[in-house]
Amino acid sequence: MKDVKKIDTPYAGIDKESYHVEKRRLQVELLKIQQKVVKEEQRLAVVFEGRDAAGKGSTIKRFVENLMPRHYKIVALGIPNSVDRKYWFRRYERELPKPGEIAFFDRSWYNRALIEPTMGYCNEAQYKYFMKKVLDWEHKQQENGLMLVKFYLSITSDSQLYRFEDRLSDPLTFWKFSENDLHARERWETFTHFKEQMFNHTSSRRSPWVVINADEKRATRLTAMLYLVQLLGDGSFVPLSGEESKTTFSIKLDGVRFNNLSFRQYAVLKARKRQQKIMDQQNDA
Repeated sequence: MKDVKKIDTPYAGIDKESYHVEKRRLQVELLKIQQKVVKEEQRLAVVFEGRDAAGKGSTIKRFVENLMPRHYKIVALGIPNSVDRKYWFRRYERELPKPGEIAFFDRSWYNRALIEPTMGYCNEAQYKYFMKKVLDWEHKQQENGLMLVKFYLSITSDSQLYRFEDRLSDPLTFWKFSENDLHARERWETFTHFKEQMFNHTSSRRSPWVVINADEKRATRLTAMLYLVQLLGDGSFVPLSGEESKTTFSIKLDGVRFNNLSFRQYAVLKARKRQQKIMDQQNDA
C-alpha cells in the first residue's frame, strides 16, 4: 500500500480527564488553523471514511466543537439520484469548500470505492471509471488550491459489533442503526477487498490515505486532530501522552512558584500567564 500513512497514536488508553484537557488544547490549534484559512482565503477539505460505527461523525463533531460556524460545513450527502450517479465527481465538486472555508466530509466521493461496490449500488464500469479517474481529479483540485486530507478510521469486527449493540440498547442512539448496516456487516470480507483496492490505487504522495486505528474512541479523535494540527499548524504543538498526564508540573506566575500541579492546573495557569503577557505588551505599546 504505497503512500498510505498508518498513524500510531500517542493517546492509547488515555483517561477521561486527560482526554478533555488534550482535546481542548488541540481545538485551540484547530481554531488557529481555521483563522489562517479564513484570513488567507484558503480551501480545506477533510475526508472521513471507514466502516459503519467507526466514529466518523463523532470525530468530526469534536473537530468542529469550537470552530467558527460561518467558516466550516459538514457534508453528509444522502442517496444519490440518477443524475448524481452518472456525474459522480460533479456531485462532490458542488460541495467542495469555498475560499476561507473548511469542509468536513462524513463519507465522500469514496463511497464509489467502498460501500457502493460492496452493496451492488454501482456497476463494474462505474467502479472502474472512478478508480481510474479519482486521483487525477483530486490532483486537479489541489492544483486549483484545494488542501485535502483523507482519513480512514479502521475498526475491528468485534468493536463494530459492540457499538451496534450499544446503539440498539440506547433509546437516544437506536436510530443510528439500520438494516443496511447489518447487510454491510454480512459483507465484511467484500468490503475489506474494496478497501485494500482503494488504498492500493487511490493513495499518492500528494493525496495520501491516513489510516487511524478507531477501536478506542478517545484516542481516535485526538489522533486525527493531532495529525491535522501537525500538518497545518505552526509546528509548536507537543502531544500529551498518557504517562505525561500522570506526572506533576511546575510554573512561576507573578513571582510565585506553583509546584506539584496536575496537567489541568498547569494548563490553566500557563494560559493565564500567556494572557497576562499579551496584556502587558499591549499596555507597553
